[in-house]
Amino acid sequence: MSVNNASDTRLNEAKQWLATLPEIKIHTESIRPASSDASFRRYFRVDAADGTGNNTYIVMDAPPPQEDVRPFIHVAELFGKSGASVPHILAQDVERGYLLLSDLGSTTYLNQLNHDTAHKLYLDAIDSLILIQAQSQPGVLPEYDRALLQRELMLFPDWYVGKHLGVTMTEKQTETLNKVFDVLLANNLAQPQVFVHRDYHSRNLMVTAKGNPGILDFQDAVYGPITYDLVSLLRDAYIQWDEEMVLDWTIRYWERARRAGLPVNPDIDAFYRDFEFMGLQRHLKVLGIFARLYHRDGKDAYLKDLPLVMEYTRKAAGRYIQLAPLIRLLDELEEKGPSVGFTF
Repeated sequence: MSVNNASDTRLNEAKQWLATLPEIKIHTESIRPASSDASFRRYFRVDAADGTGNNTYIVMDAPPPQEDVRPFIHVAELFGKSGASVPHILAQDVERGYLLLSDLGSTTYLNQLNHDTAHKLYLDAIDSLILIQAQSQPGVLPEYDRALLQRELMLFPDWYVGKHLGVTMTEKQTETLNKVFDVLLANNLAQPQVFVHRDYHSRNLMVTAKGNPGILDFQDAVYGPITYDLVSLLRDAYIQWDEEMVLDWTIRYWERARRAGLPVNPDIDAFYRDFEFMGLQRHLKVLGIFARLYHRDGKDAYLKDLPLVMEYTRKAAGRYIQLAPLIRLLDELEEKGPSVGFTF
């Protein structure tokens, strides 16, 4: 991504906008890539024109009509009120899709996580998640309803099976998959509902000196199942931890959530089952999204993450009798022999 490309009209327009801000002085020529994501959004880092060279800001470029900055603004205010660390919005041009944000740094959880740092970082992330969830109320964010959960699940047959594996499922296979979907959806929709970030994982959490973690990429937040963000955090598509560690952190979340008055299932075994069923919904969705990013959008970086997500999928499905048909279906689709799993 070049910042000197004269044909980059969005970037040039952003620089012109920055130069017009009345109260914030910015060295516009210092603009440089900060990150991009799986959408049309881009992020740039710029220096403050204060002579110190120490103060930086983030510019979000969210081009209409593909992107809309208003949900980001709304959720930033909502999550910020909880005490969680989110970027402050310093200036905005809603119509053209530009935001100037405070800079939460460049060190993601993914960059910093190892066996020495993980426990402290994850407990910080769990505490921030509980802060957000404790503020939950209906009617504030879009509902993570059956239709949305179902659309996400359909990314798996449409993009992973159909496009990535190049397989057209038989009528019997489609029926099997739909029955598994129904089991997952029944569980997901029966869970207590809270504010859900939807991408609460190591690439969207920043290591910060105060108020750790800094939380990014929350514009798609919804009101939905209480285990969703926890499973995003602990069954991360980009980094894997031993099952014993995941179970330990899950129990610590459950204990802290109960103390905070959150409506978690009072039975830890039932809560962990909810966690796994929610995780399977997410894993199937992510398999579809990663396949779509490659086949539709030409982004091949996510292909290396598919095996871990499939490992999560198989392990979760293999532990429950109701989900066993999914293992058999995956074996058929991937032409593998039968696999053996534990069932509860």
